[in-house]
Amino acid sequence: MKKGISIRNMTKVFVIGNNSKVVAVDHVDLEVVPGDFVTLLGPSGCGKTTLLRMVAGFETLTEGEIYIGKENIGNLTPDKRDTALVFQNYALFPHMNVYDNIAYGLKIQKVEKSEIKRRVQKILDLMKMNDFAYRVPSQMSGGQQQRVSLARALVTEPGVLLFDEPLSNLDAKLRIHMRDEIRKIQKAVGITSLYVTHDQAEAMGLSDKVVIMKDGVIQQVGSPREIYQRPKNAFVAGFIGKTNIINGVVSHRDKRDYDIDIQGVNHRIVSDKDYKQGDAVEIVLRPESIIVGKPDYLAKVTKSIFMGEYHEYEVNWFDQIVQISESNPFGKQIYELTDEMNFGFDETALHIL
Repeated sequence: MKKGISIRNMTKVFVIGNNSKVVAVDHVDLEVVPGDFVTLLGPSGCGKTTLLRMVAGFETLTEGEIYIGKENIGNLTPDKRDTALVFQNYALFPHMNVYDNIAYGLKIQKVEKSEIKRRVQKILDLMKMNDFAYRVPSQMSGGQQQRVSLARALVTEPGVLLFDEPLSNLDAKLRIHMRDEIRKIQKAVGITSLYVTHDQAEAMGLSDKVVIMKDGVIQQVGSPREIYQRPKNAFVAGFIGKTNIINGVVSHRDKRDYDIDIQGVNHRIVSDKDYKQGDAVEIVLRPESIIVGKPDYLAKVTKSIFMGEYHEYEVNWFDQIVQISESNPFGKQIYELTDEMNFGFDETALHIL
């Protein structure tokens, strides 16, 4: 049976030095739906790893409760929790081959030999690792070792799978490959997963839901699309991808339809926010939502870099640096430094904070 995670009022306070206190996780509430893949994302020191370690049982709660399914696990030792952890450094036994590394947890659980053989073979088939069954870790690449680490966690059939930045030791290309593999396997198995990373692309590519954290507090929970297109505040907007925060003034409102004056040009934006005529507002404008050549605005180019699949610009616009990303630049005009560029906005992509 798939199990969800329920975190209620989770708080962790570390006492350091002369009894000074650091609040690492600050009264967090979080619900993870059974079978979902949820990623904790944020800068270093935001509390995401501490939160994961409390779910795993490697850190004690200062306050709050943790439920896996209907069971309160807050006071249980790690081995008594229905979880398995995939480590950053693989944590494989160097003297054991792949088969024995995967089987180790089942032996500790005193599972019958015939059942161990069946389950290890099943996971080797799922991971497409039959050819590696009798290799030791030193004979394998980092990506292969990480697959073994994942297989060892899955074979115990836990209710919840926990990931502590498992791809951070891999090179960029292999990270993308392993990211896709993890997502494919998680979907095939249907196991509830809680994943920690500081890599935005990793979070966007893996997750059903992304949890953005800052200073021990959850800033927003939503699908990758919601987080990117409808951030709740400037921190979330700036942390996920590149963004421009521009200013406007409400010139008219009709229910959810706003007319916003942005530097003398009127833009229609749909929003659930509650502003009135004359209010100053901040607007999220993603670089790829700027239309080069649209005659609304004129600005001088201060940066021009060809990136292959897109061309990256910065322009000086009313004393503000604005980032622009023009996709598929093949055959399009390329603007060089000090050139003047006309541009406008895709109104459907504008978001009022």
